Amino acid sequence: MNGSEFRSRLVSSVNYVFFLCALAFLPTSAASADNEVAPLNYFLHSYGPASMPTMHLGWVFVALLAVIFVIISALLVVAVFRNPPSEDSHQFGREDEGMPWIYIGTGISACILFALAIYTLITLNAIAKPTHAPALTLTVTGYDWWWKVEYEDDDPTRSFVTANEIHIPVGQPVLVKLKSADVIHAFWVPMLAGKTQMIPGLTNQQWLQADGEGVYSGQCTQYCGVQHAHMGLEVVAQTEDEFRTWQDAQRQSVVTVSAIDVNAGQKLFLDQCAGCHAIRGTEAVGAHAPDLTHLKSRRLIAAGLLTNTPEHLVQWITHAQDLKPGARMPSMVLTATEISTLSAFLSTLN
Repeated sequence: MNGSEFRSRLVSSVNYVFFLCALAFLPTSAASADNEVAPLNYFLHSYGPASMPTMHLGWVFVALLAVIFVIISALLVVAVFRNPPSEDSHQFGREDEGMPWIYIGTGISACILFALAIYTLITLNAIAKPTHAPALTLTVTGYDWWWKVEYEDDDPTRSFVTANEIHIPVGQPVLVKLKSADVIHAFWVPMLAGKTQMIPGLTNQQWLQADGEGVYSGQCTQYCGVQHAHMGLEVVAQTEDEFRTWQDAQRQSVVTVSAIDVNAGQKLFLDQCAGCHAIRGTEAVGAHAPDLTHLKSRRLIAAGLLTNTPEHLVQWITHAQDLKPGARMPSMVLTATEISTLSAFLSTLN
């Protein structure tokens, strides 16, 4: 490849990189309005005081990197297209002629890195704790591959357990205690707060606060096994009244329905599912899988893998290992009658 071809390819590559950078910083348009609620759009959107300083820190880092990229690209282009005098083409200058530039560059880099370190520490201090006492405390425990959520209360009888879905009141800080039941996980709801490790035998803490109503997606970000990518959760921010209504409903045990198919489905559940799952108000007290007391109230099942519809629920029960290989949930072999009765019972778990 001769010099002209090299220069042509270099220019094309630089233009392409600049195009990608410009694309990344384009404002959200009507065609991509859905990106505003996309889980990974935390770079442009923050909905809580625990994530806003981190977002600004990210902007500073990216802006600095963009400036560095532009400067280095410009120097590279100048070096490629610069034509030295022909009489000097085979001569080299003194080795120490460029040292002042090295000293200057090193000094500037050291000052920038020191300033970034200070700014990072200021950011960490800003998000270390909420401005006032948390209105709610809950414990989230990571399992392979789902989330156990325990809502604490001074009165133990008012505490309750749910799974894979966290409800919080809007505008109120929430203290989240983080644990792991098996391997290292990482709790991350990017639009509300940064990520925090969940280490076996250790309880870490984080706080969340949502400034607006909505559903915020979260994800485990520490590789924890074959189904790591399918270990999602949702944080549902509600008004104070809506949250209290949801909380009161979650504290209730299941209501027994007197129907032949429901009773048959409950018996089938107790025989085959109660060893892992719990349903308050029944004999099912398993602790190795999600609590299903109010299963119908959840938007998603299987830690965010499927929407919570009757069809998906049956699909999950009968083909769990096809949908999520390696999960502790087995693929159950059921007859059409058993599927019908089990579905009838599960449909009562409002």
